[in-house]
Amino acid sequence: MSDSKKDGSAKVIPLRPLKATKASERKWGKGVMGLGFCIVPSLLLRAQARLGLNARQLAVLMHLADFWWNAERKPYPSKKTLGERLRLSPRQVQRIIAELETAGLVQRIERRAAHMGKLSNYYDLSGIVKRLKELEPEFRKVEEEAKARRRAVARPGLRHRTNVQN
Repeated sequence: MSDSKKDGSAKVIPLRPLKATKASERKWGKGVMGLGFCIVPSLLLRAQARLGLNARQLAVLMHLADFWWNAERKPYPSKKTLGERLRLSPRQVQRIIAELETAGLVQRIERRAAHMGKLSNYYDLSGIVKRLKELEPEFRKVEEEAKARRRAVARPGLRHRTNVQN
C-alpha cells in the first residue's frame, strides 16, 4: 500500500521521531520537553574553541538557533528579546552579533515594515553552517580514529601482539 489509506486520506507522519521524543522526555521530563526544543549539532559545542567563540557569542548563537525553525525562514528575534533571555542589554547583544558577523558566522539583514519603519533584523546563519561543514571531516576523522582504537583495545591479544613487536 502507498502512503495513502484506502479511504484516500494521507498518512500522518509525526514531525518528531517517537523514540527520540520518549528518550528526551525520560531525561528532561515531559513538561519540560512539552515547551519545545531546539536541534543544534553537537559539533557547534565541540568546535567552540576552534570557531573562536567565547561563551557569550556561543550563547547568542544558541538563542538565534532557537528561533530558526526551518531552513527557508531566517530567524528575526529582536535584540531586546535576546537580551532579556541572556540578561544582557540590547547594546551588548548588538556588539556580540557584530562580532559574529565580523567572524563571518552570522549576517544581519535589515527588515522593514511596509510603512518603512524598521523591524528586528533577519539573521542569516549560513556562515556558521558553512564553517561547521568545513570542520566536520576533521572532527569525523578524529572520532573514527578514536572508535577504531577503542575497538582494537577491546580485541583479545592485541596488547600482547603490540608488545611482542618490540
